[in-house]
Amino acid sequence: MVSPSNNGGIRMLAPPAPNDDRRVEFVALTAVQTERSEPSTPERGHPSRRTGLLGTPLPAPPGPRASASAASKRYRKFQTCLYNVLERPRGCAFIYHAFFFFIVLITSYEFVMIVVFGLEYFVRVWAAGCSCRYRGWQGRLRFARKPFCVIDLIVFVASLAVIAAGTQGNIFATSALRSMRFLQILRMVRMDRRGGTWKLLGSVVYAHSKELITAWYIGFLVLIFASFLVYLAEKDVNPEFTTYADSLWWGTITLTTIGYGDKTPHTWLGRLLAAGFALLGVSFFALPAGILGSGFALKVQEQHRQKHFEKRRTPAANLIQVMTFLDL
Repeated sequence: MVSPSNNGGIRMLAPPAPNDDRRVEFVALTAVQTERSEPSTPERGHPSRRTGLLGTPLPAPPGPRASASAASKRYRKFQTCLYNVLERPRGCAFIYHAFFFFIVLITSYEFVMIVVFGLEYFVRVWAAGCSCRYRGWQGRLRFARKPFCVIDLIVFVASLAVIAAGTQGNIFATSALRSMRFLQILRMVRMDRRGGTWKLLGSVVYAHSKELITAWYIGFLVLIFASFLVYLAEKDVNPEFTTYADSLWWGTITLTTIGYGDKTPHTWLGRLLAAGFALLGVSFFALPAGILGSGFALKVQEQHRQKHFEKRRTPAANLIQVMTFLDL
């Protein structure tokens, strides 16, 4: 006799008695689901990933996060572009700054100038957020404390005060505030905010400091002796050389080749001394100009050589890597 087992099969029972007329019945096995059964349908909230013909997963369609990221990238790019134009001008950006400098010099429309400068100031502060140092309101406040931004703000406030005082008829206050408008000329300096010109000049002076000090030292000695000897020769007969300071003024104007002509020696001895020291002193006073000129030429040549090296370094490195890979 059989009976269904727990695992879905059958089991044998004790044999029936001879007079027992019960029949043996077979129980159908129930299908046991194994790991090889057909995959179940995906659960709700976990959709199946789309695949291509070769079984490779297809990229997911752009969602709201992707569109927001693209908009953020465009926003940052536009902000960075404005920051570079206003703070680090290069190329065509110089035309913009030169145009504003031209407006400062010739404009006669007070209100238009104030509006334009005010908008530019706020745009500059806003665009500074593209830099990590000036993000957030604290960073923009730090940017507004920079010297050039402080000058722009002072000029903007002074211009507003000029208009306000002019409408009230306060002529003295208007004239006093207008004297602060000369600070707008300093806006031309911002065309070189990074200080590249001054850095170049400083590097040239530092590289040729010994030569410059030697030339200035010898020129100063020639000036002292020339002024003293001409003073001794002219003090008794020439009222223009009554003190040594007058003679020193004459020596400075003469040896630097300015030549105002307000003081001239009258005696033959004074003229001979002046001619001799002029020939000797002018050579030493002109030396610094030649030293600086040659230093600038060497520095510019070095910069061009460095740029040429930077252009050739990357292709050379790529060629070396390719040749090394082929050798392996």
